[in-house]
Amino acid sequence: MGIRFQNSYAEQLAGFFAAWQGDAAPAPALVMLNHGLADELGLDADFLASPEGRALLTGGTAPAGAVPLAMAYAGHQFGGFSPQLGDGRALLLGEIISPQGARYDLHLKGSGRTPFSRGGDGKAVLGPVLREYLMGEAMQALGIPTTRALAALTTGETIIRDGARPGAVLARVAASHIRVGTFQFFAARGEADKLRQLADYAIARHDPALKADYLGFLAAVVARQAKLVAQWMQVGFIHGVMNTDNMVISGETIDYGPCAFLDGYGPDVVFSSIDSHGRYAYGNQPVIAQWNLARLAECLLGLIDEDTDRAIAKATEVVNGFMPQYQTAWLAGMRRKFGLAGEDAADLALAEDILAVMHAQRVDFTLFFRHLAKAAAGDDAPLRALFSDPAPLVRWLAGWRARLEPDAAPGMNQTNPAYIPRNHLVEAALDAAVAQKDMAPFQTLLDVLGDPFTERAGLEAYTQPAPESFGPFQTFCGT
Repeated sequence: MGIRFQNSYAEQLAGFFAAWQGDAAPAPALVMLNHGLADELGLDADFLASPEGRALLTGGTAPAGAVPLAMAYAGHQFGGFSPQLGDGRALLLGEIISPQGARYDLHLKGSGRTPFSRGGDGKAVLGPVLREYLMGEAMQALGIPTTRALAALTTGETIIRDGARPGAVLARVAASHIRVGTFQFFAARGEADKLRQLADYAIARHDPALKADYLGFLAAVVARQAKLVAQWMQVGFIHGVMNTDNMVISGETIDYGPCAFLDGYGPDVVFSSIDSHGRYAYGNQPVIAQWNLARLAECLLGLIDEDTDRAIAKATEVVNGFMPQYQTAWLAGMRRKFGLAGEDAADLALAEDILAVMHAQRVDFTLFFRHLAKAAAGDDAPLRALFSDPAPLVRWLAGWRARLEPDAAPGMNQTNPAYIPRNHLVEAALDAAVAQKDMAPFQTLLDVLGDPFTERAGLEAYTQPAPESFGPFQTFCGT
């Protein structure tokens, strides 16, 4: 059984893409297949694993009923505007309607050059493909909106990326791949009709109750991003490359290239090798999200109101609403993480006070909250052991206990993960998969991260930060 595709993007948005076909992979081989996601989408896993399925998932064949295409978009990359980016090594194969009636894009990364490649080879390699697979599934298990990997495949090619690497393709699924940069592409060209067409399509797909309400659409995107970034911050996730072409209007996490998770807490933490000025540091993420949304608002001004001054005033009010919504979502999540009873005006200060101490002492973010649950149950010792100087913690605990909900520990442990994709564990699993052709460490880590809140005997090593021998860590844009 093949895949029944729909093609609303291709059918309704002529001029927004280049119809294209991926390169035929010489020897496509399935490395990972997401059986759970395939079931959710109503797809036949046996077909996906077949020669026909592997050829489809690497982009080399255009399946019946599909209209493969490379999407056009622009974007601000580290603050500088590029008027034409687009899918330089990716294809939208088509759309799948799940058994529940939800529409999803099936999108390939690494399937070959397109008209938007800008001199690149259009390929991806196995390590970054597996990294995105792992991170997307980890975020899904944490309850954070995300694109997800349906499959990771090798192509049988050797690709040059800092040496010879096995070529690979990631088949991923998202509610859509419409980006802030998609709007910017047409706004930069002054194509008002296409902007309206794109906005109408996006509204019909994601916010159908808002037909022709472009200000309401902007507000809906703002609300989704405020909630999403708050969730990132609550688990210590650092996206690493929050360009406007990496922000989708569906409110999902997308493009995991240089992402990482905190070990020691700090707003200034940066892992991405290309973020030399810390633009996308952990603590900057809410500010950057609002900046990106302001760029979306600029694109929509002509649709919001014919009078430019009125349009600016209306859009500014909506974009300025991002921070209050973010703060509300963040504080609500932090109250759950701290196990607090109800709401109190002093809760923000309570959270910020201990975060400042954690920053000063580089306390492990994930372990702090897991051990805080133990303190809620009466055992402070593991928590105190995280601090080189526990005196500020001890002072803070008195105020925290005054706000603590009775029997808070079980609920805290369902909010605060025991297992996150620890950077050293991710690197070890990827190294084993690529250099040693051993998928066992990757599969084990994937299984552990699939149930992040339930601490299990024998998995203690997966709760610990990197040893000092791991050294400073950097991530790279690989996919």
